[in-house]
Amino acid sequence: MGEYSKALSSYERSLEIFKIAIPPNHPSLATSYNNIAMVYDNMGKYSRALSSYERSLEIRKIALPPNHPDFAQSYNNIAMVYDNMGEYSKALSSYERSLEIRKIALPPNHPDFAQSYNNIGGVYDNMGEYSKSLSSYERSLEIDKIALPPNHPDLATSYNNIGMVYSHMSEYSKALSSYERSLAIRKIALPPNHPDFAQSYNNIAMVYDNMGEYSKSLSSYERSLEILKIALPPNHPDLATSYNNIGGVYNNMGEYSKALSSYERSLEIFKIALPPNHPFLATSYNNFGMVYDKMGEYSKALLSYERSLEIMRKSVPSTHPQLLLVKRNIENLENRF
Repeated sequence: MGEYSKALSSYERSLEIFKIAIPPNHPSLATSYNNIAMVYDNMGKYSRALSSYERSLEIRKIALPPNHPDFAQSYNNIAMVYDNMGEYSKALSSYERSLEIRKIALPPNHPDFAQSYNNIGGVYDNMGEYSKSLSSYERSLEIDKIALPPNHPDLATSYNNIGMVYSHMSEYSKALSSYERSLAIRKIALPPNHPDFAQSYNNIAMVYDNMGEYSKSLSSYERSLEILKIALPPNHPDLATSYNNIGGVYNNMGEYSKALSSYERSLEIFKIALPPNHPFLATSYNNFGMVYDKMGEYSKALLSYERSLEIMRKSVPSTHPQLLLVKRNIENLENRF
């Protein structure tokens, strides 16, 4: 957290100097607001990030010619915040606007195209549209292979994201292969305890969990959490995801009190870090419901499922797989009584 605070302080000091020294719509002011927004985004303070990114975009609209590459950066960054906030239709719209500008402003196979297709793939994945997601991620990987050296971190990101979609499609052997390819590149390209290692270990753990190899899964999740505790501020959403995932393994192992404890830690962080109707909160309540259901505490289970469904209806399309899962959980519980 200290490093983020230092960065924020430096960027804000820079902005104050620029406000005195240069005209009010100078492009350097836009860059300053953009940098401040990036820090807020990394801290999980999404509303502040969005405000600063939009201020940056306003200045660029005055200062720069139409279709300047910096517009693509602005729309891309705004989309990333919407994506983190769970507002996927807004995120997709901004990512596509960014891609349109890049097609005008940049040569074919520029690495920024890979970023655009990668980000669009991520939104489709979050929306449960897995075939569209896989297509976008594979397009991103094709461009990265042309544009970048063979062990560049962005290639690791592409393999990781393709692995995520295969995992969501329940194609676990393909997912594990992609994740391991990603981790191998990261071991060459990145310093120890880089946050991307946490992502790799987390995703490998998810596959082992789905394959029923719970001890391997728990070990990988705990390795991921160790790295996140070093790399991130204490209430960052990724820590909540880590605790949530560890809870899931304990649930699958039948260790329900440990599962509840991990889920509670996860929910505490999500409540601090995310908007009140974010889909991750809905997932948390659904997970509580599943544990209470297995423990025979059916009234608590039903309350948790209903809270999850209430949030899902506000935050994702009616056809989203997670929303349908929560509905099935409620129906299955009600049919037993």
